[in-house]
Amino acid sequence: MRLAFSAILATALAVAPAAGALAQAQRPPAAAAQPAPAPEPPPPPYEPQLLKLAEIMGSLAYLRTLCAGKEAQDWRERMAALIDAEGRTPQRLERLTTAYNRGFRAYSVTHRACTDVSQEASTRLAAEGERLARILAGRYGG
Repeated sequence: MRLAFSAILATALAVAPAAGALAQAQRPPAAAAQPAPAPEPPPPPYEPQLLKLAEIMGSLAYLRTLCAGKEAQDWRERMAALIDAEGRTPQRLERLTTAYNRGFRAYSVTHRACTDVSQEASTRLAAEGERLARILAGRYGG
């Protein structure tokens, strides 16, 4: 399997709960005899590392925005590129998006202002994300 690692590291695709509820309310009733959806193919062997990377990207998107980092918007774009490359099924898309949002929310709960601790966390996460991306690219990239 080939990964698009040149595109890795970006930002969130959070869907507003109200929009989801509205879409559900307007959906026509399901037909009684719809065919069962095709089973999802098994995840690739790098799935856990990819989900961790998506979570790191979400954390960095929050922290870099909080601290007015020059590349804050880049994290959203990189996540969108990762989703384009790896979100081949609705289930994968959901897992990647959930991981990104989990990382974003984890830091939004504890970091309300840019502090030395926020900047240190951002530096540490960037190093961990870079290390993980190198491992993934070296092992599974093409």
